[in-house]
Amino acid sequence: MSNTAWENLVKKQLKTEDIYSVLTKENLEGITVKPFYDEIPQPLINLPKVEENTHLVARYHESLEEDVYAFLLDHNIENLVQKTIFIDNIDLAGHISPKEDDQYFSLIDVFNEKETLINDQLVKELLAKQFKRNICIDISLHQNAGASIYQQLGIALAKTKELIEIYGQEILHKLIFRIAIGANYFFEMAKLRAFKLAFNQLSKEYNADEIPYIFAETSLRNKAVADNENNLIRSTLELASAMIGGADAVFSNNYLVDRSTENSEEISFKQQIVLAYESIINVFEDASNGSYFIEDITRQIAEKSWNYFVEIEEAGGYLELMKQGIIQKQIYDHALEEQKWVENGKIKLIGVNLYPKLDVKKSAEDLYHESEIKPVRWAQMFE
Repeated sequence: MSNTAWENLVKKQLKTEDIYSVLTKENLEGITVKPFYDEIPQPLINLPKVEENTHLVARYHESLEEDVYAFLLDHNIENLVQKTIFIDNIDLAGHISPKEDDQYFSLIDVFNEKETLINDQLVKELLAKQFKRNICIDISLHQNAGASIYQQLGIALAKTKELIEIYGQEILHKLIFRIAIGANYFFEMAKLRAFKLAFNQLSKEYNADEIPYIFAETSLRNKAVADNENNLIRSTLELASAMIGGADAVFSNNYLVDRSTENSEEISFKQQIVLAYESIINVFEDASNGSYFIEDITRQIAEKSWNYFVEIEEAGGYLELMKQGIIQKQIYDHALEEQKWVENGKIKLIGVNLYPKLDVKKSAEDLYHESEIKPVRWAQMFE
């Protein structure tokens, strides 16, 4: 169909001649989104995963031991055989000595954000262990603190570069990236795909051809204390974004914000089971490949992320800019603007600022500090 035919079809479906004012949506990422798409100039190749099927990761509970194959551990469990284990405790990582056929991954960030340094001793201890992926670069903190998508990915690349400069390019295939998946459904699919493009490009600078190992978890940023059912829906959509976007492992944080129960932990994990077993989206290599919309925003996000990474490097690198407070201020500026969109209803949270609209109890400025990267939930200003 020609552009004119598409336009006429959209006008007929929306019952208006002014389709552009209806379909044009603002976003804080600086990404151009067209009202409709009829082609993609340069289709992307299939963007592969490291794992053949996305791991469905549960927080360990003995009742799940027979049926679950991937666990997140923050304390020691003896005799876990033929399981994939993601270690989320620094002391436990030091205690465990995996055997060669064990599937162990470290989710402990080796960057100390507050002291703006790399924990060299921890890096060396982890590299000495027979983990499948030894070194975690955690940018879930940045997403939950309000960083934009391109900031998150640019920071991940910059942190990678810091590690390569100290420990050599061999560390590339030992990395695992912990990424939080936010509320913007299609943008979050594109985020993971864009990161694969950008990371592969960085690896080629070192004569490698690496694919990033992505551990994706649900965001805390859009969850509310008083809206448990809505939290459950939001995190289900985030898990779907992660699987379709090509994550190697997915994990659902508890949908109860202020507490955890055995039932809520079970339901949080079973969200993944329903998605995987009823839609089979965890087995596809690159399920969104071929979507004109996602292809277009994937390229835009990859380019913006790479440009931000280059800006960081030209200014002295991630740790140097952290010491100067520049990264913190950039994330603060974006987070503050995003929070004001929530306050004004431009970002809608059902049950928080829409149906019902609660009174604002804290200002956006009360929630953030320009010198600190810390998790903040949108709903906190109403609670």
